[in-house]
Amino acid sequence: MVKRRKNHRSSENLRAENGSSNPEVSDAKHTNGNSKKEEEEPVLLADQAVEKKWKNWWVRTTWTLIMIGGFFMIIASGHLYVVMFVMLLQNLVFKEVISLSHEPNKERKLPWFRALYWYSLLTTNYFLYGESIIYYFKKSVLVDAFLLPLATYHRFISFMLYCFGFVWFVTNLKKGHYKFQFKQFAWTHMALLLVCFQSHFIINNIFEGMIWFFLPVALVICNDIFAYIFGFFFGRTPLIKLSPKKTVEGFIGGWISTVIFAFMFSIILIKSKYMCCPADNLSTSAFSGAECELNPAFIPVEYKLKPWMFRLLYHLFRTEIRHVYIAPLQLHAFVMASFASLIAPFGGFFASGLKRAFNIKDFGDSIPGHGGITDRMDCQFLMGFFAYIYYQSFIKSVASSSINILQDVINNLSIHDQLDLYMNLQEYFVGQGILPEKVIECTQALLS
Repeated sequence: MVKRRKNHRSSENLRAENGSSNPEVSDAKHTNGNSKKEEEEPVLLADQAVEKKWKNWWVRTTWTLIMIGGFFMIIASGHLYVVMFVMLLQNLVFKEVISLSHEPNKERKLPWFRALYWYSLLTTNYFLYGESIIYYFKKSVLVDAFLLPLATYHRFISFMLYCFGFVWFVTNLKKGHYKFQFKQFAWTHMALLLVCFQSHFIINNIFEGMIWFFLPVALVICNDIFAYIFGFFFGRTPLIKLSPKKTVEGFIGGWISTVIFAFMFSIILIKSKYMCCPADNLSTSAFSGAECELNPAFIPVEYKLKPWMFRLLYHLFRTEIRHVYIAPLQLHAFVMASFASLIAPFGGFFASGLKRAFNIKDFGDSIPGHGGITDRMDCQFLMGFFAYIYYQSFIKSVASSSINILQDVINNLSIHDQLDLYMNLQEYFVGQGILPEKVIECTQALLS
């Protein structure tokens, strides 16, 4: 009897440790539920009932136009509002993703469970956006007495904040729930990596120039619209099981349409300096005007057509066209459009697999006809990350300004050396006749 009771208690402890009273039965039920859902035949858009099909069409189209209109208003408001908009979307997506794994905690009632999620988000944002502010607004940050120490020790402060959260998590580990808590720890880091880190690069695109944010977003939206249209009217061949309504016809039609759109739309964008200029001042908007030296990617270049191209265009338009002007951005836009059509959709397929893992249809219902915020942003994060890497690799000018170089040198000097450099510069300018001699006398009087 004693041995049986010990064995019975040990089995109960094992079940408690796994977070389930009967894990084998629950796993079996979960597996059967999934298998039944996977066995259901997907219904393509072209095969849906006419009434339901067109009702979904109008709801989806109406809210698509509303979102596009609101998006243009935010773009015109200025860089600061666009950054705030991206940060808001990031937090909403993080909330939706985290909510998927929060439901099991309601029965466990673990302490500080949700607080750890949001602390991790705040710590990550402090590190990422601090890096961006220090890099893009170095002129303002490194001359401010309050911001300079924060900028100098930014990474150390960020690491210590992370360590505090790590210690917080470990001290809240509760017997019987170890496996569940470590799963949530890994889930939180996955959400931070896929949501926060990628949105960080999207915000960097905004600072580099509004066009590097707007064009990738527009390409994903364009591809989504045309893939839906081609799939709606012509889709017959399923593309991938993770997303049953996606078709090969929609995939290819969306790609061709997006490439054409990118080539033509980029011509319009390069005419706006507000779109092309970097964000030197966050108060800039579409109505305040912007001036800068344009990146060579925005300047059209003359291309001489080959004889066969000349003959083809003559037969088509009955006009002699021997030269064309194409901005390098239009060629870059072709690459971005191809990525937005052929690779970025796999961000959506990844999200579809995630939804199937949790047996949900959408991440939320905040957007009628579209689902949650995550359902609209699943491709945008991957596309924004690609746009940043592509821009830094092939487009951005590598020339550094003399001011940035000088600031890097000065910040590595001690206060005594900085003052000595300052006095030497004054003596140089006085010697060149640029400044009067009284400047040196006033400076010496102030320092004494």
